[in-house]
Amino acid sequence: MRILLVEDSIALADQLMPMLREHGYAVDWLADGRDALPALNDDPFDLVILDLGLPGLDGLQVLEQWRVEGQAVPVLILTARDSWAERIEGLQSGADDYLAKPFHPDELLLRVQALLRRTHGRANTSQLTAGTFTLDENRHSVWSGEEEIRLTGAEFRMLRYFMHNPDRLLSKGQLASHLYDNESDRDSNVLEVHVNRLRRKLGKTVIETRRGQGYVFTGKAQ
Repeated sequence: MRILLVEDSIALADQLMPMLREHGYAVDWLADGRDALPALNDDPFDLVILDLGLPGLDGLQVLEQWRVEGQAVPVLILTARDSWAERIEGLQSGADDYLAKPFHPDELLLRVQALLRRTHGRANTSQLTAGTFTLDENRHSVWSGEEEIRLTGAEFRMLRYFMHNPDRLLSKGQLASHLYDNESDRDSNVLEVHVNRLRRKLGKTVIETRRGQGYVFTGKAQ
């Protein structure tokens, strides 16, 4: 899952990016509202964390323009503005959630997870289920029945994205765009390696290959 963080505080960005990446998210960072405005047209993101007090262009203006353009990506607003009127204005402009500064990083992480689950029509729990598999986002663990399956960080990220999109055809381009940030290697051969490793650990029929199209996660292991 790929997140766009738009925050002009270098100290806060330096705190949030490692935490989000540690929990398996690819993170791109921008510090200016003028740079954020076209960002959703350039790359697909699963969620945006947006500060309101941005240089160049206010975060609220950025959000309003995104919604005018039809961008439906969920947006979590961060702000030091604590008046109810400004919170209501942000929600009316299209924000999906609101977090006032200062905040605890764990609360941000939980809100991010909840927004992503809601966007994909999942129950409000840290666990994802598909077929015989259960993935716990908080514990970073994967189970098949009573058996825990050990995955690398890259394998976990890929499986989580597949389980958020079960039975959906995902192209290699879609997978790369949602799993890797701009600093990451998006070589399609790397994707194939991770897919093959997941098949070895989960079962060869769990992920189907559609030649020339991409992959489908079935959740059916053999």
